[in-house]
Amino acid sequence: MAIKVFVVDDSAIMRQALLHLLQGDPEIESMGSAPNPLIAATIIRKSRPDVLLLDIEMPGMDGLTFLRQIMEESPIPTVICSTLTEKGSQVALDALSAGAVAVVAKPRLGLKQFLEDSRRDLLQTLKAAARSRPRADSAAAARATGIPVVRRAPVPGLHALSVNKPVLIGGSTGGTQAIETVLLALPSDCPGIAIVQHMPEKFTAMLAQRLDGVCSMNVREARDGDRLERGVVLIAPGGRHLQIRKAGGQHFMVVADGPPVNRHKPSVDVLFRSAADCSGADTLAILLTGMGDDGARGMKALHDRGARTLVQDEASCVVYGMPKEAVRLGGVDREMALEDVAGAILQFDAKG
Repeated sequence: MAIKVFVVDDSAIMRQALLHLLQGDPEIESMGSAPNPLIAATIIRKSRPDVLLLDIEMPGMDGLTFLRQIMEESPIPTVICSTLTEKGSQVALDALSAGAVAVVAKPRLGLKQFLEDSRRDLLQTLKAAARSRPRADSAAAARATGIPVVRRAPVPGLHALSVNKPVLIGGSTGGTQAIETVLLALPSDCPGIAIVQHMPEKFTAMLAQRLDGVCSMNVREARDGDRLERGVVLIAPGGRHLQIRKAGGQHFMVVADGPPVNRHKPSVDVLFRSAADCSGADTLAILLTGMGDDGARGMKALHDRGARTLVQDEASCVVYGMPKEAVRLGGVDREMALEDVAGAILQFDAKG
């Protein structure tokens, strides 16, 4: 049965372009479109779509308010369309925390070329969204309502070590929520963490800023030459690959351009493979929710060299794609619920 997609966007040109794109795929059925959430709500109540493709910067009721209503009343897998502006990036991150499955970056200019170049990825994202289990993040919901976020206290005796053992995390669809859940549960003196989350340029900077404001650890976008040290989380910049190198017993980050790997830049495989070359058994690698297979082969390479490898289990994933592929390749030591990942990081640290 075809996946029913409904488009909500205040731009008539964008609605027309997206509907035309959807009609070219036999696995997707277009349910039509609406110029604003108020009209969309009336249509959706009569005929529920499998996926909502939603703009967020609209007059009247904005897409974020509409999304929160949907997630509270009857969650629908939702993919956000957002322009690559500072404001758009920030609101898109709010939408992800509110329960959106993914964000598709749309330009202000060059729409036709953009849709032609991004057609495959957009269609794959919509299909993955249809199979997802959208959920609003509890920590984000608490902040939105003014309820204090409860952070897990450090476990006594686990964090006095100074061993430089990197923790590497990869995520994609649903990953921003998952990463926030993990980091909120970690103390300020946790081992250094390098993260590749599939997001466009600008979005990663906003994500790092957002996480830095709520987490005990210091979170920022990675810069070329950064040292990975305790209490620091480095996030790969959108549009750049992130690698790790070891020199003088310390780990340093390499941020560089290059072709997409597994259709992604940054790519989790690029980070994981670089760690396999320099760190091996001293590394903890974690794959979180996400569609596709990026990171699976890199995790297998790390596993074969003695690294500790973990993936988020199917029950807690928004999309059980990347973890599933890593399991299929035989590169995973253990699957676990998202809520247990932070504890696994602390145990890895405690083993010295």
